[in-house]
Amino acid sequence: MEEAFIAAWAAARAKAETLGIRMRPVAPEEAMKTARRILSGSRLSDGFSGLHSCGHLELSLEALVVDRRFTALFTDQEANEALTRLLEAGYRFR
Repeated sequence: MEEAFIAAWAAARAKAETLGIRMRPVAPEEAMKTARRILSGSRLSDGFSGLHSCGHLELSLEALVVDRRFTALFTDQEANEALTRLLEAGYRFR
């Protein structure tokens, strides 16, 4: 499941780049550690504001964390933080 999350996050970052939103690359071996660090702090994930501005928060780390496919990888606290960020940004779940 971690490998699928890592691949999905890399694909989301690549798609964001095609929209002109720059996001830092994340080495696959550091992806889970990086995701947890981002979710434990008060800083939004890279590109969150840009993705929000262009209506593509589905490409954010936060959206992937609350995706049913990946929720088991994260603690309730991490998932709640991601959900809070998305809701505060007005994200509409499909």
